[in-house]
Formats: sequence, structure tokens, C-alpha cells
Amino acid sequence: MSARFVVRRSDESVFEEPGELAPGSDGLARWCAVGYDDGSAHTDFGISRLAEGGHVPTHVHSFEESFHLLKGEVLLATPEATVHLVAGDYGVIPVGVPHAWRAVGEGDAEWADIFAPPPRRRNGSDTYRVPDLPFAEPVRVDPRDPRTRSFGAIAPEQMDPGRQSQELLAQSASMRTALLVYSGISLKMMVDSDLGSVLSTMFMVQYEPDGKAGPHDHPLEEAYLILDGEVDATFDGETFRMRPGDIAWAGVGCIHSFRATGAPVRWLETQSPQMPARHAYRFVRDWDYLSEQLGEQS
Repeated sequence: MSARFVVRRSDESVFEEPGELAPGSDGLARWCAVGYDDGSAHTDFGISRLAEGGHVPTHVHSFEESFHLLKGEVLLATPEATVHLVAGDYGVIPVGVPHAWRAVGEGDAEWADIFAPPPRRRNGSDTYRVPDLPFAEPVRVDPRDPRTRSFGAIAPEQMDPGRQSQELLAQSASMRTALLVYSGISLKMMVDSDLGSVLSTMFMVQYEPDGKAGPHDHPLEEAYLILDGEVDATFDGETFRMRPGDIAWAGVGCIHSFRATGAPVRWLETQSPQMPARHAYRFVRDWDYLSEQLGEQS
């Protein structure tokens, strides 16, 4: 029986050359925190590291790739533009889109990424080398620029409910800039269908000191990378204190919950497949309530 959850600690991270995932690359390594070998059907989640001056030649995938730059600077060449990405930027590379990476600036670059569905080694990691794209004059991420419509940027202050006024927003107010706030939890969507994603989503979550989400499960897979603070997480009844750099994955039907530990905690989260319009959550307490009501009526 395949595992229904995985928890990987930051001090257990193993960065390896990605081989067929990035043919001909120079200076690229990746920590595959969860993927096909773990029993995941929809999610390969990890962290990629590109050494200073490194590059990945032009290639295509038969899976969707979304990413969030954690540190450093890179150029990402696509048929539409060469985009200069810095920490906080994110984006999606749809299935079959040629792209190439190049590290710029000082130091290594790192980004969290999700491949959906997971690449299969027996199929050459579902990756194909194609003729090189030229690195054109780079442009920065700008949601008003159609050349960067598959990209965005997020900063920690954007998770603050008190900074959502028109004057403080970096761009005009819309659902693209909206912050969802409830029960001590703030959520800002990053990669979704509006950005061109079809197979997964990526978003930022922040829990205030009293933030919590009770036990629940989904008809989809989730992955989490803790960025700031600490959170007590449960997966199928097992409790873990998760800290910055830790990664977890919850498979379909895994009952999980989160509770902040007395200070704000922030993490990057992904879902694959994308959340359905209805019945995306099953909260245990709601079904317990129904059982009690039915029991009283019998």
C-alpha cells in the first residue's frame, strides 16, 4: 500500500543532478522531496538549485511546471520573453512550452517547484531537448505586461490583511490581488488557471498565533514548504512540529490539520489536481455532527 503522507526534514535534504529532467544542464541540482517513488500520482515537489553562472539548455516537458524563486536571480527564456526573476517571483511553464534557465548575479539561485503529474524515469523523465531559444533582452515580472502573463510576484507584507488598501497594493485591486482571510489564516493565490495553469495550483498561506485548521481531507494532493515560523501538523493521526525548510505531502484521503505554535507561520502550498468547485474539503467535525444528528433521529 502506498503512503498517504510524507514528511521530509530540511536537514535530510539531498540535492542530486536531475539528469534527464534537465538534459545538458550545468550547475543544476534538485531535492525531490516527494514524487512518483513515494506513491504520489499528481505531485513531484522539491527545490531546485542552480549554481552561480549555471544554465539549463532549452527543453520541453510533458508535465506542467510551477515555481517560486526563494533566493538568487535567474533568467528564464520562453518563446514569449526572457524574464528576469528575483526572490519572490513565481510562474507556470505549461506542458510543451520550450524554456531555458540561466543563473545571473552573485551566488546560487534556488526555487521551489512542482511538476504535475510526476515525471517518470522509465519514460525519459517525460523531458525532451529542443533547439535553443535565444536569451533576449530580459524583462521583469509585471502583471500588466502580456509577455509576463504567466508570472507574478509576492512578498511577506502582502500577507498582511492591513495592507490591502488600494493605496498600498502594488497593482490595481482585483481577484488577482485579493487576500482571503479567515479564522486566523490568510491565503493569497499565486499560480492558478488565471495564470495558465491546468494541472496544479500554488499559493501562500500564513497562520496568525491563534490560527488553526481542524482535521480534514481532500480529493487531491497537497504539498507544503515551511518558510517562516513553526506549525504543529498532523497527518493521519501522527503529529509533527514543522520548521522552516521542512516539506510535507498529503495524498488523497489523508486526514490532516494545522495549528500555529504561538507565532505567525508562513508556508508555500500546492494542490494537484486543481481544487474542484464543490466538495473540495471534508472536515471531520462536519461529518461527526451529521452522525450525531442522524443518531438522535433514529
